[in-house]
Amino acid sequence: MALKKLQLAQREVDVVERQVDRLVKDVKNRKGSKAEQFQRCQELQMLAEKTLKTLQKLEKADELASVEDVMRYDQKKQHEERRLKTILERLNALSLELSPPGPSTAADRSSVSKEDSEDGADGDSDKDTNDDDDDDDDEEEDTDDKDEDRAVKPPSQSQLYMVLSDFKGEQEGDLSVQRGEVLRIIKKASDGWWLAQDTKGNRGVVPKTFLKMGSGVDDEDEEDKENDDDEEDDDDENEESDEEDEENEVEENLADDRDKDSGVSNWSTVRKALTQIDTTDVLSAMGAIPSGFRPSTLSKLLEEDVKFRASHYIQPELSQSQLSFKDLFLDPDTGRVRSRQVRTCVCFTLWNCRMIPTPGVGVQVLSRHIRLCAFDGTQVLSNIHTVRASYNSKKPKTWTFSPMMTGILPTLLDGDCFLRCDSLSPNLGILFELGVTFLRNSTGERGDLSCGWAFLKLTDDFGNPIPNKTYELQVNGGTPYEKDVIVEASATRKSVFQQMLQGKRQPKLHVKLKSTNSRTRTQLSFLPDTLLFCLNCVHLLVLHRQLLADTLLIDRPTMQNADPICSPIHSTFPALLDQTDLLDALRSAWLQAETNMSRAQKKDLTYLKQEFSKVYMSVYFLLHSPELPCYHWADLPSEEQRARVIYAALEELKKGQHAVGQSGGPEVFFDSAHSHLAFDVQELTFDLFRAARSELSV
Repeated sequence: MALKKLQLAQREVDVVERQVDRLVKDVKNRKGSKAEQFQRCQELQMLAEKTLKTLQKLEKADELASVEDVMRYDQKKQHEERRLKTILERLNALSLELSPPGPSTAADRSSVSKEDSEDGADGDSDKDTNDDDDDDDDEEEDTDDKDEDRAVKPPSQSQLYMVLSDFKGEQEGDLSVQRGEVLRIIKKASDGWWLAQDTKGNRGVVPKTFLKMGSGVDDEDEEDKENDDDEEDDDDENEESDEEDEENEVEENLADDRDKDSGVSNWSTVRKALTQIDTTDVLSAMGAIPSGFRPSTLSKLLEEDVKFRASHYIQPELSQSQLSFKDLFLDPDTGRVRSRQVRTCVCFTLWNCRMIPTPGVGVQVLSRHIRLCAFDGTQVLSNIHTVRASYNSKKPKTWTFSPMMTGILPTLLDGDCFLRCDSLSPNLGILFELGVTFLRNSTGERGDLSCGWAFLKLTDDFGNPIPNKTYELQVNGGTPYEKDVIVEASATRKSVFQQMLQGKRQPKLHVKLKSTNSRTRTQLSFLPDTLLFCLNCVHLLVLHRQLLADTLLIDRPTMQNADPICSPIHSTFPALLDQTDLLDALRSAWLQAETNMSRAQKKDLTYLKQEFSKVYMSVYFLLHSPELPCYHWADLPSEEQRARVIYAALEELKKGQHAVGQSGGPEVFFDSAHSHLAFDVQELTFDLFRAARSELSV
């Protein structure tokens, strides 16, 4: 059986070689147009690659009993592989000769392409010389040596790949491609961006994750596999290993000149998530996670840049002149912060997620959550807010939000959110990334996975706001920059009826847009122009905003004064938004203080600001408590220890309020029963120019 397959492969090699010789002859005689010859060259390249792949899959059979038969079989197979690699080298050089000169936007890329063309031309001329001087034994030996060298290192410089998904160039030098298009790879770079040329001769770089080796080969392979069911699993494994080997074989000659911040999109971070090999790639290769899972895009943004945190967006924004504020003004009649209307202000509730695939048994899930932000299809336009999902082991594929519990609902679990955004983008919407934080059992590695994403566009095709109702959003696999990726691909073919049933089982996210009362709308108008956060924290954000306006617009001697301001509230309140358990402690303490206020006191802004400052200082000492562990995301022991310390502090605060009859104050720092870490005055200093956002940098 093995010998018959090898003989069939030899016949295919003979056919390909004759067709290549005929094509070379037609090119020399200028028979036909260059476009037709280039198309024939591409087809022959695909045929040769398919034959080489088939040849490399052949294995020794049991019928080769003797050692001589095995050696003869190996020699014939190696000989045919060398022939095919020689043919591919000839076709690559011929393809460079026939392809029209495409535009090259970068000097280094053009030099790389030029070197490839010269190398291909030299290789072609060497082969012509060897063909003409067949009688010279020395040259035949040289040719054999070259063939052996090529057998050691298969050709990876110029091969055909098929585009899996549309890619639109983001920067100068990118090559925009469409799904199904065939590209010829000229250079493979270690950063994951490959220099390619399309059929029209245009050249540029594309991400390797958008490409698949061997255009049109897989369809034919599937037909062969239907006729040979016994070898289906082995062929699939060999194909995957061949593709992985091909992707790992990269060159480092192309300089990485694309790491600049463009200010237009977040593609650089996504490119790292797609190209770098990490724990996610290993788990995916092992089959421990579904194929549509990816490294979390939004968690990487949170780790790499503080400007995606809520603590950044609650700071005042400077105008273009850097001499005044863009979004912070006082009403001279009332003394309150002047309300500001923005283009988009919505309130919504996360209901649940259904049919979300679960990771494999080798992964321990530490947290299931949704990260959400304002998004226009290219870049993140707001802070990234996280809501943790509740999990029931009886329904492992269903995530719920805002669980019922006694006391206040923690901010981290609250699915009621708001979004304020003043962007002019017509594609503005809310991006939802479903994610899990996991721990790999075998190695103890932690990581963040994206289980899929959904997008809710906030306007219709005519630019009108969408109505308030519950929306069922399709959860897509991959990243927000990938299209048509299924979260969990099915390995078997299904009938039409089965596909209809499967459609109902696709992952879905339910989100409800809702209207709010006039009081909440008024409070939202006092907040920064861009912010996405929990709706139950609006009153605290408004009080902080009012104190900030008083400090910056009233208490400063002049508007040009930039001296540091001693204010524990302004210097540390942003940290509470990043440590939501401390923010919940402040919410609980303020709720307790409000229950002791009269109706007139609740309407008195001056009184409210004084009481809020006292309550804040009562909770502030937790930031310097030696008993409070450092905040670590999805670390269960640390979260439990912090919860115990915060609960004990709040209970003691309640007892003190009942005994003294006051809301609290800094007296807790002088109580011998409480210890705190040493700190200096710089930690209490609010530096305006370091904290304020600049219009030029946002």
